[in-house]
Amino acid sequence: MTTAATTSDMGGDLPAATPSEWFSTDLKRTIGKRALVLFVIGDIIGGGIYSLIGVVGGDVGGAIWAPFALAFVLALLTAASYAELITKYPRAGGAAVFIRRAYRSSTLAFVTGVAVLASGLTSAATLATAFGGQYFQTLIDAPQLSVSLGFIAVVAAVNLRGIKESVAINVVLTLIEVGGLLLIAVVAGGMVFNGDAEPSRAMDFIGGESIFLLVLSGAALAFYSFVGFEDTANLAEEVEDPSRVYPRALLWGLGIAGCIYMLITVLTSMAVPTSALAASDGPLLEVIERGSDIPLKLFAVIGLFAVANGALINMVMSSRLLYGMSRENLVPGAFGRILGGRRTPYVAILFTTVLAAILISTGDIATLASTTSLLLLCVFILVNGATLLLRREDVEHDHFRAPTIVPALGILVCAGLLTQQEGATFGRAGILVGIGLVLWAINLVWDRWRAGQAAA
Repeated sequence: MTTAATTSDMGGDLPAATPSEWFSTDLKRTIGKRALVLFVIGDIIGGGIYSLIGVVGGDVGGAIWAPFALAFVLALLTAASYAELITKYPRAGGAAVFIRRAYRSSTLAFVTGVAVLASGLTSAATLATAFGGQYFQTLIDAPQLSVSLGFIAVVAAVNLRGIKESVAINVVLTLIEVGGLLLIAVVAGGMVFNGDAEPSRAMDFIGGESIFLLVLSGAALAFYSFVGFEDTANLAEEVEDPSRVYPRALLWGLGIAGCIYMLITVLTSMAVPTSALAASDGPLLEVIERGSDIPLKLFAVIGLFAVANGALINMVMSSRLLYGMSRENLVPGAFGRILGGRRTPYVAILFTTVLAAILISTGDIATLASTTSLLLLCVFILVNGATLLLRREDVEHDHFRAPTIVPALGILVCAGLLTQQEGATFGRAGILVGIGLVLWAINLVWDRWRAGQAAA
């Protein structure tokens, strides 16, 4: 077996590992292929499609499917890199584990972890903002900002109560949101079949613009609807036979989610004028209103469940990631404090909730979704690069290997989408990552002061 040389960065060594060490774990391997496929689908299909389809239509025209298709291709490219890295190094920890090993940098790995955490917060803020929009207003007329802030507080309460309750709620909400999308497909498909739709609209692009640039710009936003597959990296130690099961489950789950999205974007564009979709922050309500007798309030509730599910997943992930960083002594130890009987990281939950509330108060759906996409695009460039760099390191066990062209294309496409982001989006993302670096610096200074006091 060829192993990596041991290196050091920020005082951290990068050890080689034997096959038995890669597959040894204190966690129970109970997740099979079918369960993992369902997890991937549930993690991807969320509130993004419920809230962004109109925004993307406003950017590109009736051909909403085109940027979603490009975003789908990007997701597949990077998912293949994740499949190779996770089956090669089946350890929980996500992108930071691969990046530290490939680039020999604990600092870069830490920044990556902060970027992932920040993307979870901006994603939750996006969905909370959507929650307070048209879907909620269909039920009750109330100030959107107040509703969104109240909602994120409720999410925090569920998060504080415990992970068992959060996971149980997630399963129910996933079934509801998938059912809602299938209902949209049936209603919009019926409109097309009955001649109440305009099929040619699905091929319309906004005039006066380059189609390529339109699709690229729209994909930078539509990409948000595909994020989530990368979270499965944290399940590597709980999957049965990960080298065989993981790549198939990941690619099947992503493929199924992508097909559902293509179906929804094509049929919705045919069924509803693009201007109507773009003007609504609850665009799928337009399909129900125009093509069925289903009460709008019923589908509004389904839409609320969908965005609530995504927000809950992201807030649970963000708070646990911050908690884990504190246990690794990367941020102040206060974030590792546990709530008495519930055994939940209450300081981390409260801190991430405050940050999410600030984001909700200072951004709209498009801005927050773009920030999420930007953060993850940067992470994905590093992950695709890590896939290529770690080709020099062999392991004895079998693992998935993507064609070399795949991670290379992944880097190029991610970089292309980054060029479509506005300067303000880079600024917002930079501030969030900067907060993480400030926490790291505070913790470092505190540790050195305590060491000095002890020596004195």
